[in-house]
Amino acid sequence: MDANITKALNDKLYDKRKSGALELEGLIRDALAVQDHDRIAKIVHQLCHEYAYAVHQPHARNGGLIGLAAASIALGPQEVARYLEEIVPPVLACFSDQDARVRYYACESMYNIAKVAKGEILVYFNQVFDALCKMAADSELSVKNGAELLDRLIKDIVSESAASYVSVLHTSPDQQDPNDEPHPYAFSLERFLPLLEERINVLNPYTRSFLVAWITLLDSIPDLELIAHLPRFLGGLFKFLSDSNTDVYTMTQAALDRFLSEIKKIARIKKGIADSKRSNSKDERRHSADSLHSASEATDTTPMEPLDSMDDRNDMSGESASVSEDSDKSVTGDENWIPGQDVHVDHPKILEILVDFLVPPPGKSSAYGAMATQLTLTDTEEEQTEIVLTALRWIDNLFDICPEDIMPFVPSLLSHVLPRMSHEVDTVRKAAVKVNAALMDYILSLSDDNRLRDGAGSGQIQLPPSLSELGKELTGTQRRDSNLSGRLLKAVIRDQANKAESPDGKATRSSTPAEAEERGPSPRPIPELDYQAAVSALTLQFLNEHEATRVAAIAWLIMLHRMAPGRILTVDDGTFPALLKTLSDPSDAVVTRDLLLLSQISLHSDDTYFTSFMVNLLKLFCTDRRLLETRGNLIIRQLCLTLSAERIYRTMADCLAKDEDVEFASIMVQNLNNNLITAPELADLRRRLRNLDNRAYHLLQVFADLEMTVNMLIQIDKLVQLLESPVFTYLRMQLLEPERYPYLYKCMYGLLMLLPQSSAFAALKNRLNSVSAIGYLHIAPQRSSSTYVHPSSSSPTLNHLRQKSSEIGSNSSSGSGLAG
Repeated sequence: MDANITKALNDKLYDKRKSGALELEGLIRDALAVQDHDRIAKIVHQLCHEYAYAVHQPHARNGGLIGLAAASIALGPQEVARYLEEIVPPVLACFSDQDARVRYYACESMYNIAKVAKGEILVYFNQVFDALCKMAADSELSVKNGAELLDRLIKDIVSESAASYVSVLHTSPDQQDPNDEPHPYAFSLERFLPLLEERINVLNPYTRSFLVAWITLLDSIPDLELIAHLPRFLGGLFKFLSDSNTDVYTMTQAALDRFLSEIKKIARIKKGIADSKRSNSKDERRHSADSLHSASEATDTTPMEPLDSMDDRNDMSGESASVSEDSDKSVTGDENWIPGQDVHVDHPKILEILVDFLVPPPGKSSAYGAMATQLTLTDTEEEQTEIVLTALRWIDNLFDICPEDIMPFVPSLLSHVLPRMSHEVDTVRKAAVKVNAALMDYILSLSDDNRLRDGAGSGQIQLPPSLSELGKELTGTQRRDSNLSGRLLKAVIRDQANKAESPDGKATRSSTPAEAEERGPSPRPIPELDYQAAVSALTLQFLNEHEATRVAAIAWLIMLHRMAPGRILTVDDGTFPALLKTLSDPSDAVVTRDLLLLSQISLHSDDTYFTSFMVNLLKLFCTDRRLLETRGNLIIRQLCLTLSAERIYRTMADCLAKDEDVEFASIMVQNLNNNLITAPELADLRRRLRNLDNRAYHLLQVFADLEMTVNMLIQIDKLVQLLESPVFTYLRMQLLEPERYPYLYKCMYGLLMLLPQSSAFAALKNRLNSVSAIGYLHIAPQRSSSTYVHPSSSSPTLNHLRQKSSEIGSNSSSGSGLAG
């Protein structure tokens, strides 16, 4: 450069530096006119190394920046490309200068360079973007304003040229062969994405706004297909939702909504194309079948044809073949190209990211992912709510977008969605309930599809039509009282138990080849559910402190067991102890559903499991007396509602007969008797026991040989009080027919004889006196010696009763109860 130019560029006054830059611009134009590229290269080198890189000379740096801008303007769009490799780095280096004025002039210089270079600046897009990203958070307002101007210019260039611009340095007029490899574009999304992944983790709200604006811009360029790379920065973008800056939140939410809409659109396009291909294929096959059918009919009716006719037929067959080829081309994809039809969206990766954001924060759950860990360490619970809410909304939409990709994530979704059903924020709670219902409908729909594919004659138990509604009811999507709808559940389970398997030899009708062809190509198969992982995830929810989550977990287990009774919750399954322990849950709704599940398992198991279930239940009652006191009646009644009451009582009686803990056996017998006498669920069993008065009389005679304890007398007193209740109205009416119920009278008087003079004695005596006249008129017939068997004879039941009663008399002077 001339001496006067170098002096001007070093001046501390801006006007003199500008004047020197104008002289430099003229100098370079003159050199360019005579093609003196050597001098131009030396000038550029001098500007870079003697001025722009002069770190400790701010005036020289400012002069170098304005000089490089002037040189770029002088070179023009065609010639500047070859010098950008040397011009751009020193300008970018000035973006990080400590002097705010140098940073501002760097923005101004880069603005002028980019305005001249246009598409050529895209070769250095990563470096420019990184510098602008840092400048977005600059403390100086003037610097931020300059950076915003440069940012807008770069955005305009990217919008116009990013998808198609090829640098002039990579093009050659000699290469015109279309078979040559295409030239690389100046802008590369693959080169840019690693930088975006690095910068997406920033915390500064201004930088976040800058990034969201750029992501939105790049997504608006159709040919770039940024949506295909969404998983690479979606996690960081979701974290922006927790920013306290309203602008950041609004921009991020808008960007995420745009991405979700785009994913939906691509899914609809692909589905429409697939349906169209299947429809075209079906129509073509049908047309071919009709043609063959017509040809066969013509052959049958016209045995011989002239030679000319055969030639015509051959010509027509050739035309038909060409038409068929054309239609095949249309089916195989020669239709008009639709934007988005070949864009691949990685749905599984997106789902993985979304599930990570549902993980509860530390302290509420021991397991949490890497993204959620960082999230919980930096954000408050209120800010996390927006992230969780948006993640749930995305997941809910993905059920319609990519159902075939949901299945591998079902266990994880169960682990993280169910706890959110008890979230303290109402919007999150409702969103979680909605996702849970959608997930349950999704699993049920797959079960329905499998049933239709397998045919109605399969040997597996089919889901009742009301199961979907029941599932929604159990998950709390419909209002209901805390007591389970007993009749509905009973009908559902017994409907399953009574389902008959298909008869031998009646296989399901297989589809014919023609039918198989008409269905066309099947969509991508859905992987099978990992039942064990799902059951493990649900079982862990039993430890959740919220009732709604525990209820939903058991509802899921009920549904999954109905779908695959032979695969989960079997006899040797390790979840049985957890189900048994859940009977101690403080919530009646949880206990009721747990009993329903245990009953359902029993229906699909053999007698060994049922006996084991009863034994373990009695052990639980024995070790947890509080459970027996507070929930014993509820548990027994619910089991009798869904299982055979007689089977339950017989099995428990056998178990108690072998129990060495006489005190517990006595208490348990009292509970069983009270339920047998009063529970509506045992009405059928009571009805069958009404006519066993003679057996009751024989049992009463055993008491003559026993030592009457206070506890026994209390039980008899309670029984007398129950006889006055509405439950025993039928029995009191039977006292009016002594000729039909002679042993009933003997039982009543037997109880009267066992009681001391008390209020119960007086009540029973008054009742019997009110019908005494009728009783004396009808004396019970004496039993003949051939038919009467004294209770002292060898009856196993009575002998066992005597043995147990003597143990009570000897071991419990304080009043252990009646057992047997």
